Amino acid sequence: MFDFSEKSRRYQQQLNAFMTQNIYPREEEYTAQLHVAENRYGYLPIMHELKTKAQEQGLWNLFIPPSLAEFSDHGGLSNFDYAPLAETMGRVLWSPEVFNCNAPDTGNMEVFMKYATSAQQAQWLTPLLAGEIRSSYAMTEPQVASSDATNVELSIVPDGNEWVLNGRKWFITGALYERTRIFIVMGKSDPHNTNRHKQQTQVLVPKDTPGLQLIRPLTTLGYDDAPIGHAEMVFDNVRVPLDNVLLGAGRGFEIAQGRLGPGRIHHCMRLIGAAQRSLELACKRVASRTTFGRTLSQHQSVREDIARCFSEIEMARLLVLKTCKKMDDAGTMGALDMIAASKTTVPLMVQNIIDRCMQMHGAGGLTADYCMAEAFNYARWCRQADGPDQVHQMALGKMVITRYSEDA
Repeated sequence: MFDFSEKSRRYQQQLNAFMTQNIYPREEEYTAQLHVAENRYGYLPIMHELKTKAQEQGLWNLFIPPSLAEFSDHGGLSNFDYAPLAETMGRVLWSPEVFNCNAPDTGNMEVFMKYATSAQQAQWLTPLLAGEIRSSYAMTEPQVASSDATNVELSIVPDGNEWVLNGRKWFITGALYERTRIFIVMGKSDPHNTNRHKQQTQVLVPKDTPGLQLIRPLTTLGYDDAPIGHAEMVFDNVRVPLDNVLLGAGRGFEIAQGRLGPGRIHHCMRLIGAAQRSLELACKRVASRTTFGRTLSQHQSVREDIARCFSEIEMARLLVLKTCKKMDDAGTMGALDMIAASKTTVPLMVQNIIDRCMQMHGAGGLTADYCMAEAFNYARWCRQADGPDQVHQMALGKMVITRYSEDA
């Protein structure tokens, strides 16, 4: 039905084997190491071991598209060819880091590949591609509606040969992780510019820069997503060289648009994997449990829920693949309608799918004994991450109306 490239099919086979041999059997070990770690946001020994194995097998940086293949010996896959790989990684929420394919680093690496100078790439991109360090992307702020990126208030002003940053950010993924070394920070450098999309600038801030304060870890539905996590942070007269600017002053919004498109669809790819695994677990559960003299699988309501889950996963997968194909053919900006459709449809659909599968597991479905509760949390916060659903629905609605209305 789908003609994935030979390269993609080869990677799919390798990745499935790796997951079977190295990831699924060690999920409990990963959780145990995290539970006893002195630093909950530290680098776990199992992660180092698994990353080494993945890199040795060439399962590394698979997210890199053909247009940026010069930056890696691996990857070089179209969005369409990468989709089934990201779906497989999404079956275990922490596994993408094993293959150097986790958010926010994939998006940040693409920013460095597309917009950074050669000196910036040598300092930050090279170790990121090697998996030696991690990175964060700091845009969201607590005091403004960050769903409109032009609202960001953190100030980035020049002073001599330096930029000075002052403000507060929150839900900054990876900020607490001990291996994170660099922040890409978006703020306002020209607040009075009549073009509100030219008011923002993005600069690079090393984690050890004086004045950068990590205030607290944040949770989503009680999950702290350690060891990567999310943080609230303050920039108090943080100073970095003028050379730390990305692309140029006033081009921050442009970078944000270029970065977030692929990231949104990567989340959707991974969510489909989480939903598919939840369905598989539910089918095993209902075939093994008996109520009122027959197995759960014989109850009509259960069969209807299973059928609904199966159909919705197929719909979500098809939507994502069609979006990927359009991104490959027309570029990110040419596929904004499909990206918005996927972003607003897949997380909510997956949230509902996982909810049904949790219900079939009874009270156990709500516990950490299964992967579903944490996956449900992931689907739920994806409805906020990279822009809330309502913003994308508003933009998509406008595009569709313009497309089909004679009066537009």
